[in-house]
This record gives sequence, C-alpha cells and structure tokens, in this order.
Amino acid sequence: MPIINDLQLAKELIKFPTVTPVDAGIMKFLEKKLKSIGFKTKILEFEDHDSKPVKNIYARLGKKSPNFCYAGHVDVVPPGDIKKWSSNPFIPKIKNGKLIGRGASDMKSSVASFIAAADDFVNKNKKFKGSISLLITGDEEGIAINGTKKVVEYLKRKKEKVNFCLVGEPTNPSRMGEMIKIGRRGSITGHLSIFGKMGHVAYSHKSINPSTCIVDVLKKLKQLKFDNGSKNFQPSNLEITKINIDNKADNVIPGDAHATFNIRFNDRHSSNKLKKKINIYLRKICKKHKCKFKIEYMVSGESFITKPNKTTYMIKNIIKKNTKINTQLSTSGGTSDARFIRKISPCLEFGMVGATMHQVDENIKVRDLRTLTKIHKEILENYFL
Repeated sequence: MPIINDLQLAKELIKFPTVTPVDAGIMKFLEKKLKSIGFKTKILEFEDHDSKPVKNIYARLGKKSPNFCYAGHVDVVPPGDIKKWSSNPFIPKIKNGKLIGRGASDMKSSVASFIAAADDFVNKNKKFKGSISLLITGDEEGIAINGTKKVVEYLKRKKEKVNFCLVGEPTNPSRMGEMIKIGRRGSITGHLSIFGKMGHVAYSHKSINPSTCIVDVLKKLKQLKFDNGSKNFQPSNLEITKINIDNKADNVIPGDAHATFNIRFNDRHSSNKLKKKINIYLRKICKKHKCKFKIEYMVSGESFITKPNKTTYMIKNIIKKNTKINTQLSTSGGTSDARFIRKISPCLEFGMVGATMHQVDENIKVRDLRTLTKIHKEILENYFL
C-alpha cells in the first residue's frame, strides 16, 4: 500500500471549496482515505431548525486503550475578493517553497500532516497497543453548533473513551515550534438594544434620545477593568464590534439604537457573573437616561486550562527536538473546538504557523509541513511504543 504524501493530501483537501458549512464532498473523500489505512469511520451529520446541516467524521483504528485522538476542521472562511489572490484560492499552488490556498494554514495542511503520519506509523507498527482516532468537523469557522460540540455529545452517548486529544489548530504565530495552546479564554458576545422616544430634533425635550444613552453605556463598558490577568491567562478585555442607528432622516431623533460587544475573559470570571455585572451597569445608566434596554448574550465558551501532564511534556520535547525552539505553553488567542473536547479528554493544540490564516494568499512553508508530519509521527511512536 502506498504511503500517503502529506503535501499531496494537503493540496487535495484545499481543492474542496468548503466554506462553512459547505461539505463539497470532502468528508466522503476523507472517509475513503482513512478506510484505506484501516480506520473504521462514521460520518455524522447534524442540523437544527436555525442552521444548515453539517457533516463531521469520527474515525478510529484499533479497539484497545489508550485512544489518542487528533481533532481538526476542514471548513474554511470565505476567500474574499478572489481577484486579490495571486492564484485561485481553491487551486493550490507551490510558489517560493510555500503552499498557497484557502485552508493551507487553517487548517487543512495540519489534517493532512496527521493522516500521513498515522499512515506511516501504522504501516510500520501493525500491532501497536492502543487506538488512533480522528474527529474532523466542518463547522469550526462558523457558529459551531453542529460540529465538534455535537460529535462530543455523540461520543459520550456511545461511551467512547478518548485518553488524550491533539487539536491541530495553527498555534504558532510566526515560526514552527513556538507555541502550544493548553487553554483558552472564554468568549461572550452581547447584542444590545437601547429604546428611547422618537421625535423632532427641534423639540428634543419631547423625545428621549437612545443614541445619547448608548454612547454613555459603551463608554462605561469600555472603561471597565475586569482584572490584571491571572497565573495562566492574560487580562480579560471588552471590545465594541458594532454600533447601529438605522435613521433615514437627519432631523429626527431615533427611537432605538443598537450595538454589539465581545468580552474575552480569563479564569477569574464565568459568563454568568459577567452577565450580571454588565446588566447592573445597563440598568443604572439606562435609568439615568430614561431609556429601556434589551440585551441578548451568546456564550461561545468558558475559559479553561488543561493542566499539563506527561503527554503534554512529551509533545513539547518532541517539538523542541525537531524545531530547536523551547515551545511556550500558552492560553492566548481566540476560541477553538478544544473548548468542547476538554469535557471528555485532556487536550492541547498544536499545528501550523498561523501568520497568514484568513488572509488573501493564505500559505504555509512546505518545509514546515514536513516538520509537522515528523512531529506527529514521533508523538505517536512515543505515545504507543
């Protein structure tokens, strides 16, 4: 059986235009590839009334413990203006030693790397003691309702034991080997509406201007100092992301105003405590301005940290050996699917360099892909042998 080539597989995956939540046939392709190695596979499709269906795949080779799982996603963000790309984002190109294409960094190359490493490992170790599994979703870049979250629920129902999970997100800021993620800050988004009383600008005393109130609210929220950080996390932070007053006339005081903000919070807080804190401010300020308010919160995940264990340090040492960099254990950055996986297994995140993820001409160095595949193979050897 021919050994799977990491670069060739990465190029094949990039060809699928899998902009969230479009599958474009990629899960069937992966299923065929994984079955050729010996994996037993299950394509899991989930949907609900508010979102489109999403296909995911869980594959396992072996029945024994321990079960080492690799988790990742093959959905990508939209390419933007294709004319700004040096080549079609879904026709991968090699230029100056770099693989260019949407998903090259985030994170189809990492998926290809692990599959190639697993193939090589299994070919040379037919009777290793344990199992290798993959949890691949098509719903990480979107609202993440029908992806890893529901696969994890499925695995819990099936009593599927995962002993350790490596999430292949692009954790390295600029150089291969710089950073492992062992946790993430939580994320909460607030969709705020302020209601006043519409009227003529010349007779402002007969109106209640919600824009005055919302400016005051946002100023006060932005000035909030949540904390100075904690042992494992950077400080919590609030950013205003949208302000909207849909007013068609210049001489009319609007009746309502809207804004959206996001808080990335560390382990000194929970989403429920933050909601209560924000609501206290809203009630106080809106009362002063004689306005009413409505706020809807969306929690993407709570802050979490996976306490480093011997597997964490084993992986750290392998990365250092192959990159000559003393890898940092970090909790920086945005959310990832590790927030769901950590509920069933200790996990960490390590993958490609993320310097160009979500950008025009997203790319990785081919030599970094080769290094990552070598790291993945040595992780499997050290974990099982």
